[in-house]
Amino acid sequence: MATTSPTGPTIRMYDGDAEHLLSSDFLPERISLLPGDATRVQHPEDASERVRIMWGQDMLRDLLDGRYRTVVCGVNDSDNARGIIAQIVDLVSTSQWTAQTVTSYAKMFQASAMSVASGDKEPYILKYDLDSLLILAILRPRGRDHFTLHDLSRGFKTVTKMLRDRRERSPVATVSFLNAKVNRLVGPSGKEPSFEAVLKTMFEAGFRGDVYTSPDMWKFGNVGVFPSYPFPAGVDRMRAGSS
Repeated sequence: MATTSPTGPTIRMYDGDAEHLLSSDFLPERISLLPGDATRVQHPEDASERVRIMWGQDMLRDLLDGRYRTVVCGVNDSDNARGIIAQIVDLVSTSQWTAQTVTSYAKMFQASAMSVASGDKEPYILKYDLDSLLILAILRPRGRDHFTLHDLSRGFKTVTKMLRDRRERSPVATVSFLNAKVNRLVGPSGKEPSFEAVLKTMFEAGFRGDVYTSPDMWKFGNVGVFPSYPFPAGVDRMRAGSS
């Protein structure tokens, strides 16, 4: 249905009858996107002080389209065949890596690191250069089948250092680490943490790139979501009971 603005002309989203056919009430995969923080940008550096959230976008397609120079994801030293890193190295035409060599390298690095260190610098960040794309993979700590928010925090602090003052590595995107087939993320409760907890962890670690949501997160049409983090201040006011 067309929308009439009190100060402007009627706006239509689609041609023909598409607006009636695409009623969101009948679509199983949908989100309710709310306007982000409307705080005015006062200085150039303020513009980058956010994590942009990519709702409904196909990460692999965007990577293949060359929209990013660097991508952050997880990797382990046992089996990555079902992980997104395997899909990336398989689909990027300039890649000389495979799921098997990705895992072999992680296993070799893990063994080498354990022989010379006590593991106090975990998780390590492995670089996979695909020529047209750089993968910064957070290596899952040895002996565990999951990441924790603490792992994510330490990992993204290192990632941030590796991106700082390296303009050739930007723009950068990351997976959300939620709903992962391998390298799953576990919160303090033993279950997956909230998306907000993940965003907060990344942001406080210094990350300022784009984060891609998983397809299962596109089914929250009953809950308002925002296009970037930090969320507007009104969210915390509402949680505190203020109107």
